Amino acid sequence: MILTGDFMFKNTLDNKRYYTLNYFYRKKFNSKVFKVSLNGGFTCPNKDGTVSTNGCIFCSKLGSGDFAGDKDKDLVTQFNEVKTILHKKWPNAKYIAYFQANTNTYASVDELKKKFEPIIKLDNVVGLNIATRSDAISDEVLDYLTDLNKRTYLTIELGLQSMHNKTLKLINRGHDLKNFEECFKKLKQRNINVVVHIINGLPYETKEMMIETAKYLNKLKIDGIKIHMLHIIKNTTLENMYKENPFHILTKEEYIDIVINQLEYLNEDIVINRITGDPVKEDLIEPAWLLKKFVVLNDIDKEMKKRNTYQGIKAK
Repeated sequence: MILTGDFMFKNTLDNKRYYTLNYFYRKKFNSKVFKVSLNGGFTCPNKDGTVSTNGCIFCSKLGSGDFAGDKDKDLVTQFNEVKTILHKKWPNAKYIAYFQANTNTYASVDELKKKFEPIIKLDNVVGLNIATRSDAISDEVLDYLTDLNKRTYLTIELGLQSMHNKTLKLINRGHDLKNFEECFKKLKQRNINVVVHIINGLPYETKEMMIETAKYLNKLKIDGIKIHMLHIIKNTTLENMYKENPFHILTKEEYIDIVINQLEYLNEDIVINRITGDPVKEDLIEPAWLLKKFVVLNDIDKEMKKRNTYQGIKAK
């Protein structure tokens, strides 16, 4: 039961009704922690012909790394450019290096070491987040990740997007749910932290289907989740699909309703790493409301309060 009045929710520093990443980092590292997005110059098996040459239908030319660093600069330079800006405001902050663009385990172990090892040795780098795909972690790479996990706070961010195989096929994901599940289990057997990405509003998915994805991930006992809203950007297969045969784009109100329902079915110990998206304004086609990130976040808070609900209320 939710208490009213001055009741403070746990797992949050600002009385959110879900487990915030900021609270998680503060509790774990006793410090302000920032993610520094990096571009390691990786490619993707869904682009280089191993699986497909077209990539996921929503993927940008930067491989979903629109806010990562410049791949033409070395990684330490990328890191220091961001760190210098943040350091002025939070001089005592610590950092998580986030390899974001494309598939960041899609290389030999020797190549991965050249990219990861110099970064985790930098001052005040307390962890490493690696965004990747479930079909791009070989057994040799898995062994290396296991070693990394002993030396730094490692998080593998696995893109799933939807639990529904017909959706995965439609978006040209290049793998099915079984492949994701097998990879997830291998990572958890090695005690590696896993954050899963999902997208709400994928073509022809219903509200019930999106909630089913959250329920499925809750049963897997994931460590964290990133919830995105599908956005159509220029020069993608999704743009062409939308122009040729327009499908329904979630309204802000529909998105908020679905997110709240998903949060209700996620255990209270799952860290909510992200709850909305960050499209590049110049590239965005739809939906325009997604550009107002803080409005979306605030409206989620207001609606959860209005409904007198919170993360995990339906999880059991």
